[in-house]
Amino acid sequence: MTCFGKGSGISPGLFSSWYHCQMNACFFIGSIPIEGKLVLAPMDGITSHPFRLISRNLGSAFSVSEFLLPTDILRGHPHLEERVFFTHAERPFGYQLLDNNPEAMLQAAQKLMFREPDFLDINLGCPARSVCNRGAGAALLKQPDKAGQIISYLSRHLNLPITAKIRLGWDDQSRNYREIAQILEDSGVAAITVHARTRKQSHSGMTDLDAIGEIKQMVSVPVIANGSIRTIADVDRVFSYTQCDAVMIGRGAVRNPWIFTGMDRADVPPEVVLNGIIQHFHAMISFFGERRGILLFRKHLIKYLEPYHLPSAQMLAMITCEDHQQLIALLNECTPALYPLRN
Repeated sequence: MTCFGKGSGISPGLFSSWYHCQMNACFFIGSIPIEGKLVLAPMDGITSHPFRLISRNLGSAFSVSEFLLPTDILRGHPHLEERVFFTHAERPFGYQLLDNNPEAMLQAAQKLMFREPDFLDINLGCPARSVCNRGAGAALLKQPDKAGQIISYLSRHLNLPITAKIRLGWDDQSRNYREIAQILEDSGVAAITVHARTRKQSHSGMTDLDAIGEIKQMVSVPVIANGSIRTIADVDRVFSYTQCDAVMIGRGAVRNPWIFTGMDRADVPPEVVLNGIIQHFHAMISFFGERRGILLFRKHLIKYLEPYHLPSAQMLAMITCEDHQQLIALLNECTPALYPLRN
């Protein structure tokens, strides 16, 4: 079943299914009802509280934090409060932990429990060299039993669902996704998100939807598909091909968070885009303060404006701007015929 929003050009029958899905649980993570089938992927440096909330308001079915390191939680970090903060409007909400030490992960999770997350997600798919070199993220795909031990240990000691995000394996010679998925289910995992590439592929190359379909046929827990999903046609193809329970969208949502309403970026009116830019910009300044908010918003601004192919000099002026009001003025200069931006 494909779940989209109004204005997506889908058939009345499909829209009826989507509407029913929004009004009723599409699936469950443990006992948590998930009302929707499109989800924002956690992305380090991108999916902080402001963008998660925007995506959730547009229709993302639940929220997951940027990855959290147990050492940062247990020993402290200058920006830890920003990374762990969430609001009720983001629920269902889960913290994502990244490590290879079950005890440290448990201690970190216990320290977060007073904030009452709905679930805990374990990152078994991060391809970054700095992460894999210390045995975490996708490196755990080379140790399926240890990955299972982490899930089992946390499931036994924490009174909330434990989910996991995986890849298909380390490389083409070790595509052990079937083994990983079975071990995770046997260890008590509540849902599995599958990025349909290996660690070696990182974010390039073809995704393997057959593999996601195989996992969906194997396990009884929800399976969430991820990888190179940028358009409504991609969403439709993944659902039809894999019969997965939901689709998780990462980089495609950074350029087009309106995908959670069922709209391709080309179908989003310029005034809606520009209003969204201002909303997001103000939220970043409110949450991070003006200096850091402007700095951290730059990567979002680049993606928002990418389809307009603005002159490089105009883009450079905006992404190097350090003043809130000046940036608003620069946006007005670029878009006077499209939409009068408000301060």
